Amino acid sequence: MTAWRPICVRSVRRQWVLLSPNLTTRFFFELLVGVHEALDQEGYTVILGTTFDRPEKQDALLSTMLEHRVGGVIMSPVPGCSAEMLERLRQWDIPVVLFARDELPAGQFDYIGIDNIAGGRMAVEHLLEGGHRRIAFIGGSPQSSVWKARRSGYSEALRAAGIEMDDTLLVPSATTRQGGRMAVKRLLQHPNPPTALFCYNDVVAFGAMLGLKEEGIVPGRDIAVVGFDNIQESALFQPPLTTVAAFPEKIGAYAAKQLHERMKGDASAPKRTILHPELVIRQSSGKREEKR
Repeated sequence: MTAWRPICVRSVRRQWVLLSPNLTTRFFFELLVGVHEALDQEGYTVILGTTFDRPEKQDALLSTMLEHRVGGVIMSPVPGCSAEMLERLRQWDIPVVLFARDELPAGQFDYIGIDNIAGGRMAVEHLLEGGHRRIAFIGGSPQSSVWKARRSGYSEALRAAGIEMDDTLLVPSATTRQGGRMAVKRLLQHPNPPTALFCYNDVVAFGAMLGLKEEGIVPGRDIAVVGFDNIQESALFQPPLTTVAAFPEKIGAYAAKQLHERMKGDASAPKRTILHPELVIRQSSGKREEKR
């Protein structure tokens, strides 16, 4: 989940144009499908923008959306949002629903997301059950609230199994295939390399598996791999990817419905909706004893 996407909506009778869509990950594409399906039923039109995790781009996009007199905003904020931006959102006096990233103080706005701590924990527990003890966590940015939560789940599972966490097995990277590929290449140079990889998201996992194949290592047999999100491609990749389902379409639909309620006049306290993830087991996460 690299770039956040502010999705600004208002009820109009004429058509609006989808502005500069840049869906760099399948997760956000699937989430946008959920937003569209929910809002189309209510007669809203969606304007899309992306910041590439740059605060100045976020500020510029939100200002532009305000000039369009939008009725509400659905957004996943960039890491490290300033107090000034938080105050601007309050002053606009329009509904704001946050999704995916929980970067702003709790209780300020509605929030829809997945339990990333539980997701990270169940991914690592699955690998531990397969006999793995050297488990790396690769991909993502340590500045991101999502990365921090998934790392917490990772460390909790290791600690519960009596395994001391090895910081050299934490390899952040861009949340892209190339990021995953480079991260796994780095890990393969480790004097005591891992036998399993927990990847920040599915796209990183795809890159990691490609990197393993380039080195003659068979994912799922020689090194187990688990992703996060369960985007559609995860079932089609070779080998099919074991992953944690994060339900992006459902998050998008929930966020859109919550925005609709706010735009209709719901003035209740901000709501926090956390979906429980599910582990989807496929062929990429073979047991350690099966590889010898």
